[in-house]
Amino acid sequence: MDNQKGKLYLIPTTLGDNEPLEVLPYSVRTIIEELTYFIVENEKTARRFIKKITPKKSQPSLVIKSIDKYAQAIEVQTYLDVCNQGISVGLLSEAGVPAIADPGAEIVKLAHEKGIKVVPLVGPSSIILAMMASGFNGQNFTFNGYLPIDNSERKATIKSLEKISKDKNQSQIFIETPFRNEKMLADLKSTLGSTTKLCVACDITLSTEYIKTLSIHDWQRENPNLHKRPTIFIIHKE
Repeated sequence: MDNQKGKLYLIPTTLGDNEPLEVLPYSVRTIIEELTYFIVENEKTARRFIKKITPKKSQPSLVIKSIDKYAQAIEVQTYLDVCNQGISVGLLSEAGVPAIADPGAEIVKLAHEKGIKVVPLVGPSSIILAMMASGFNGQNFTFNGYLPIDNSERKATIKSLEKISKDKNQSQIFIETPFRNEKMLADLKSTLGSTTKLCVACDITLSTEYIKTLSIHDWQRENPNLHKRPTIFIIHKE
């Protein structure tokens, strides 16, 4: 019977090296204490997080399956088989919430295909937190992931997103590999119209948090240090 199956818990993590219970509800700790089987992107960082939030939990008792780039697709398809034995599984993101800009989405899809109950837990999403803090249209927005690396393609994409934002009154969210953040900001300054608004949200929830929304005209005088710092970019053209 389905109600005898284990569940898939979507477990959020912190967005940086802060204390878990500063940004996560206590219920996340309670669920982790109950689980021994986890699916993660990186075993080392997952174990460190589990130890930090539940220091008394036995590390040798944990069963940890990886969904990194080396994981075999056929093997991944078996990761939720334990749910048929009544064992619940925790899906851990590398940072923030699972399955949002995160490979865990494939595990959630698999759970639905197998009739396994999916339980999302409350935690920080840098995408949503940046959108909340931007001052842009929270009724209509799109997350675009990474923009093209090729210089001309990236600039063409930026102009396209700017047009979509104006035509649909839709905020356009995207990210960049942290070591290319400053190049991205320079491209946004040189490509977008002077009245287009840009929000830059960096190190969200950390003590070094930086969130600012300005027109491109005003951004020309701003040069924040974004190098190797997790950053969300949002543009909005009225």
